[in-house]
Amino acid sequence: MKHHPPSILFGGAAEIGKEIKRKPRQAFHMLEKGLLPARKVGNQWVAERGKLRAFFLGDGEKAA
Repeated sequence: MKHHPPSILFGGAAEIGKEIKRKPRQAFHMLEKGLLPARKVGNQWVAERGKLRAFFLGDGEKAA
């Protein structure tokens, strides 16, 4: 089993949704529209906690 840095979310839309306090479906929509700073790796969405938090604190950067 690989260990990933704790700042990286590897759980797809459901885990990202938990982090941003949104339902998985809402998070998935935001991810698909490019509204969150996240990337799709294979068939799974991946995001950094720090970038998500900065985005919701008003940084407003677009997804990379």
